[in-house]
Amino acid sequence: MFLPSALALMKKKRPNLEQIAELCRSPKAFLKYLDAAGVDRAVLINYVAPEVIGFTSGVNQFIADYVKEDPSRLIPCGGLHPRHSSNIQADLDQILRLKIRMIKIHPPHQLLYPNDYLNGVKELETIYRTAEANGIPVMVHTGTSIFTGARNRYGDPIFIDDVAVDFPELKIILAHGGRPLWMNTAFFLLRRHKNVFLDISGIPPKALLKYFPRLEEIASKTLFGTDWPGPGVPEIKQNVDDFGALPLSDEIKQQIFGKTALSIWPD
Repeated sequence: MFLPSALALMKKKRPNLEQIAELCRSPKAFLKYLDAAGVDRAVLINYVAPEVIGFTSGVNQFIADYVKEDPSRLIPCGGLHPRHSSNIQADLDQILRLKIRMIKIHPPHQLLYPNDYLNGVKELETIYRTAEANGIPVMVHTGTSIFTGARNRYGDPIFIDDVAVDFPELKIILAHGGRPLWMNTAFFLLRRHKNVFLDISGIPPKALLKYFPRLEEIASKTLFGTDWPGPGVPEIKQNVDDFGALPLSDEIKQQIFGKTALSIWPD
């Protein structure tokens, strides 16, 4: 599904792209990869962004089929694009039928603000209300993107403040914590809103405490992640090892490695 520009960036930043493609084709191979990395469960992130990446709504059926190999270990995340849906409620009903367990919104790649339901993009409101009513968390990309065509002004997490206020029972996960420009904003939102959580994927673990020096204060709302196989992201095991080496207590590490995620996806 990659656009040529997106595929070129992936090839440049990931010399083992063929190996990754095989893992995408074979969930059995991917489960072995997780075993080697010491990972019990993984959330597999997908989203719809035809203009920037090339991903269409076909990612939802793909990931629903993929996780059938082991639903206890593989958690499916799908996506919707407000401007590429002729019937957003029907598309949401399909998400529910496929048992997608999280929805990803990617403002810099979907070219909208996460609060654009206030500016006439009513489909976003429908997404949030349906997710809220069905207990499905919504992950929103925060921070920058290096892909051709990405519009990074949409990555400022401050616009999620409206979403957290207007949908107080919706679990909102800030992907990447606003890195590298808006970590303070992300930290503020986490402390202000009980329904806002932090995903630390895409942040090099060795830089994590520089970006979030008060991480221990928000550990109960923080989820470990890697953003693998994104451009330039180290292998999952290296991310796990680097996070494990941080000067944090074992209790805090275990909270971020898994306990926060278990509070969102308990089974």
